[in-house]
Amino acid sequence: MEYFNTEDINGFSKLYRLNMINSITGYKSANMIGTRSDSGKENVAIFSSITHLGSNPALLHFTLRPNTVPRDTYKNIKENNVFTVNHVSLDQIEEAHHTSAKYDEAISEFDQTHLEAEYKIDWYAPFVKGSPVALGCRYLNEYDIEENGCVLIIAAIEHIFIEHKLLQDDGWVKLESGKVVAINGLDGYTLPELKQRLEYARPKEINKNN
Repeated sequence: MEYFNTEDINGFSKLYRLNMINSITGYKSANMIGTRSDSGKENVAIFSSITHLGSNPALLHFTLRPNTVPRDTYKNIKENNVFTVNHVSLDQIEEAHHTSAKYDEAISEFDQTHLEAEYKIDWYAPFVKGSPVALGCRYLNEYDIEENGCVLIIAAIEHIFIEHKLLQDDGWVKLESGKVVAINGLDGYTLPELKQRLEYARPKEINKNN
């Protein structure tokens, strides 16, 4: 097994450290956030930091890198308080990944990829057509992270769209049925395979002498 301490980590090249630290924490969700500016310019960008925060009320959070350079997603959310979260499916990988490219604010990633904007329920922000799970979210709050300058965004989930074949009788969403991918690091995409669903875990005694 390889071992690295803080001195080793600080001595890595920028790219090596970036790849390692972004991948060692495990698989992350692959989502595209859709927004629209006050002037109507659409934006879509891939994120791997969107995480469940609570179910009652239904909340999620995600992290934005420091606003030392223009962040169109952040600007649009602050202008309109709404955005969409769209799961990346297997056939969307390359197009979704390309949304991480740094385009000028006047250029929409929808115009630079084969991704299509889709509007539902009069929601101001665009959804991504073909995504098996899509959420309409409303900005609630943000917290500055002192340690690295990032911003933690808290949002309410107000609208949910799920392909019928994914939704199980007990409300559980079988992402595998929609070929929803996950991210390993910054640029590794994987297709998870469900192995087993387990019952709610309760305390029990184990006799290790047997």
